[in-house]
Amino acid sequence: MKHLSLRIAITLAALTGSAFAATAGPRLVVNIVVSSMRADDLDRYAANFSGGGFKRLMDGGAVFTDASYDYMQTTTPVSLATISTGAQPSTHGVVADRWFDHVGNKMVSLIDDAKEQSVNYSAGSGGYSPRNLTAQTIGDAAALHDSRSRIATIAVDPLSAIVMAGRTGEVYWMESLQSAWTTSSYYAKELPAWVTEYNRKQTNHDYMQKRWTLLLPYDDYRNSQVSYIEGLQSKSGKRIDFIDRPESAERISDDYEQMKYTPAGNSAMLAFAKQVVAKNGMGGDEAADVLNIVLDSPRMISGRFGPESVEYEDMLYRLDRDLEDFLSFLLAQVTDPRQIVVLLTSDHGTSPSYNSPAEERERFNVRQAEVITNAFIGAQHGNGEWVLGCIDRAIYLNHDLIYEKGLSIADMQHDVATFLMQLRGVSHATSAEAMRNSYFGSGYARKMQNGFYPRRSGDVIINLMPEWIEEREDLRSASGSMYRYDTHVPLVIFGGGIAPARIADKTDMTSVAATEARLLGITPPSASEGGALNIF
Repeated sequence: MKHLSLRIAITLAALTGSAFAATAGPRLVVNIVVSSMRADDLDRYAANFSGGGFKRLMDGGAVFTDASYDYMQTTTPVSLATISTGAQPSTHGVVADRWFDHVGNKMVSLIDDAKEQSVNYSAGSGGYSPRNLTAQTIGDAAALHDSRSRIATIAVDPLSAIVMAGRTGEVYWMESLQSAWTTSSYYAKELPAWVTEYNRKQTNHDYMQKRWTLLLPYDDYRNSQVSYIEGLQSKSGKRIDFIDRPESAERISDDYEQMKYTPAGNSAMLAFAKQVVAKNGMGGDEAADVLNIVLDSPRMISGRFGPESVEYEDMLYRLDRDLEDFLSFLLAQVTDPRQIVVLLTSDHGTSPSYNSPAEERERFNVRQAEVITNAFIGAQHGNGEWVLGCIDRAIYLNHDLIYEKGLSIADMQHDVATFLMQLRGVSHATSAEAMRNSYFGSGYARKMQNGFYPRRSGDVIINLMPEWIEEREDLRSASGSMYRYDTHVPLVIFGGGIAPARIADKTDMTSVAATEARLLGITPPSASEGGALNIF
């Protein structure tokens, strides 16, 4: 009898263990990308966060305090491709949102595709597809592993949504005419009935802020610069720094701008994300599901108002409350919290504002650089359109004209790189020839080389001096450099049975996709270069 009881006990233990294994493994990974969020924002503004949003993730998850991108081109499409593929730009091929084709001298857009159209909102909304993406994403890998996996990606901007998604799953963004959700005919020929109904009810409009006021008393804010928020008052005598005089501050003109340039964009995104999870039953079975949420509004707000602004700070506090609601919803979808993994990060940080009252900074005039460079080449080789353009600090030369004149492209690249070093604001200039034929194992050149993709990158890559940005109207702050304020980003992995920890190890963002693949028990994306993080 004792032996029988022992056998029964062992059998029950085995069954219990099997049941635990079946329920405890992650079923849903949610990637939340807060665009332009600096790594230190989580600590800088922590005093005014609620306990259930950012703090819940930080206190209950693995916080990587030294996560960064190891390349210069820290812009949204480039870094979203790095997060989703696990590869450097030199491998995944996304170097900008557009480039010049070296064969035909034609401008090529990363996502524009005349073969497709935005579903239900084709007039004026553009046609897009992922056909110019070359590397598999984590969503693509999950779908290939198990056809039952549900993959979904949402963003305000179609560029963000498509680059983060890849070729697989449901992909939604806000069209610019009605601020309703749409997709590309590449992904679906028509919207699901529930999305159509969601749009019909104009649900996004419920989150719009026709008058942006503070969530908290002004004296509770760390920042003091403001140009848009109304009704600021200080009981303690705290100074208010108006970047623009209130009567001349540019107004937000339409519904789409309401979504992009106010916290309404984040609120609408996370509300829609809950519907995507619920309507698709994400996390409801053993197949690994992936939900990507790219919050573009923080980038728009930091760019227009500056990362030192009250607007940016208030957006974070409102996002924190939205996250609290979203996280509570997510965890209610599963029986075991280990079945959900939430990864919080950013595509890049952002520069200091160029026109801060504390210190006025200079900007780089791209158009002037193009004209001067063209004149420099023309003085040596005759008049002509030698420079096609400058895109994200990459100079593209006219290869057809260079061949026509019987000149050497390599020599021309070298001469232009040497000349550009004379321009104010330029700290480094490296030719494509040097990128292709040399190996840079450290320093600034390694970061430039990691972002170099021969078929798409320019002939000369330049890096600006610290805190310099390109001169653009209504842009106070921008990313796209190799400096720490752009490359150092937050990285928090919450759930999945991961123990809370603060990890100070230097962490490359190419490790994100491999880490998620291991959590989900799938093969990493095919071009993935980073190894899984040590959290298992």
